[in-house]
Amino acid sequence: MNEQARRTIASYTTYQEAERAVDHLSDQGFPVERVAIIGQDVRLVEQVTGRMGPGGAALHGAASGALPGALIGWIFGLLNWLDPVVSGLLLALYGLVFGALVGALFGLLVHAAQRGRRDFASVSFMQPGRYDVVADDAVAEEAVQLLAELPTGIDTSTSGGAWKSRPRSGPAVT
Repeated sequence: MNEQARRTIASYTTYQEAERAVDHLSDQGFPVERVAIIGQDVRLVEQVTGRMGPGGAALHGAASGALPGALIGWIFGLLNWLDPVVSGLLLALYGLVFGALVGALFGLLVHAAQRGRRDFASVSFMQPGRYDVVADDAVAEEAVQLLAELPTGIDTSTSGGAWKSRPRSGPAVT
């Protein structure tokens, strides 16, 4: 990818709106390989999903250990020259059970080592505040003109859409 000066041609509050704008450019025959969607004002969100006790820690550990155990058992079973299918399945089952037991013990050990400092489960994800559609300087004006044709401000009482952001011309982005 070559480093060309880019300019913000539109800014949207949701990814779906930015995606719709790029789709519109593509439908108009615009060279979309010269366009990018950039998430701005990114923040890390950690959503707490519930309490984590010893039982939950053991269950999460067992789930984490079962799949690798089954995979390793299956691979070793395939090395059997006499009957690789049966031995592969049997060792995969043994590996699944062994991996779940080791994972459960490891999960309990880690939970106990934390001594109540983190008694909750969570999921982390990145969340941008807005999405900028940028284009190479050489084609930015054409993109702005094409996006001006894109319907905006659709009344949500008559349709399912909520496209309220307006495309805008902006400063150069490098």
